[in-house]
Amino acid sequence: MTAADTEAAAPPADSEPPPPTGRKSGRPKGGGRATARTGGALLPYLLIGPAIVAIAAIFAWPLVQTVIMSFQDMGRRELWTGDSPPWVGFEQFSTILGDSHFWSVTFKTVLFMVVCVSLTMSLGLLIAMSMQRMSPWVRLLLTGALIAAWSMPLLVATSVFRWLSDSDYGVINSTLSRIPGLDFQGHNWFLNPWQGFTIIGAVVIWGAIPFVVITLYAALTQVPKELEEAAKLDGANSWGVFHHVVFPVIKPVFQMVATLSVIWDFNIFGQVFLMRGNKPEPEYELLGIYSFQKAFTSSSFSQGTAIALITVLLLSGVAAYYLRQLLKTGEVE
Repeated sequence: MTAADTEAAAPPADSEPPPPTGRKSGRPKGGGRATARTGGALLPYLLIGPAIVAIAAIFAWPLVQTVIMSFQDMGRRELWTGDSPPWVGFEQFSTILGDSHFWSVTFKTVLFMVVCVSLTMSLGLLIAMSMQRMSPWVRLLLTGALIAAWSMPLLVATSVFRWLSDSDYGVINSTLSRIPGLDFQGHNWFLNPWQGFTIIGAVVIWGAIPFVVITLYAALTQVPKELEEAAKLDGANSWGVFHHVVFPVIKPVFQMVATLSVIWDFNIFGQVFLMRGNKPEPEYELLGIYSFQKAFTSSSFSQGTAIALITVLLLSGVAAYYLRQLLKTGEVE
């Protein structure tokens, strides 16, 4: 090669060298990965964003309006004319909390809730444990019956129980009258509030048991059979196996179901309202009925919303406990 050929092949002195091979110029290394990671982190929030907006529109806005109304004095005139009701501060709350009837209704609500939840969880656990010893086809039939009872509308269920407890044509009265020494013909169960709440409690428990049974049975299927057999070999009886082996495994599910039952039974409204023909007597007032009566019967809408808000505050501790159990379950898993 001659000197002229060498000079022709050499690049000009002022030209820039080509970029290194194997690397794209003008883009930082790893930029695509960082963008993908950022998009992946935001994707879950983008997916649940519409649901959060819908929940806020359905629940958050009415709750805000309830809080505002509880500090006002809205009556029938403000409701129909659209005038702004006057602000009264904490007057509604002081009036309610100073009323002995409110505390009587609260005690009645708590007592009713405790009885219903205790019986629901006890009967539900017994039925769920019995399902483990049933043949597959019997268990399938029972599961179908539970789902059918669970899906029955509240109006239909209360109508059935009103017919069962009817004073003239009720099955309960005619069945009890067949027992020697008992005469329940024409007996009205709702003249005595204790007997009336027994019928209402039966409606509540009957509607809640299917969910409890199905959920607890699913939890019982997760108990390792090896642990039960080992406990029996060590000399544990049936109660010992349940107490030391079975219940610790299903305890998180049991607690969450019981907490949900507390929330549901504390807010009972439809069963009482429908069983008493849409006109509950004062003896059958629970907090939900009491709030409704104050708002729509006495036309004291602000007092009704204040009672509803107090009910929410009373249940906030139970809701916090439920969320805590959910978080603990997630940590264990």
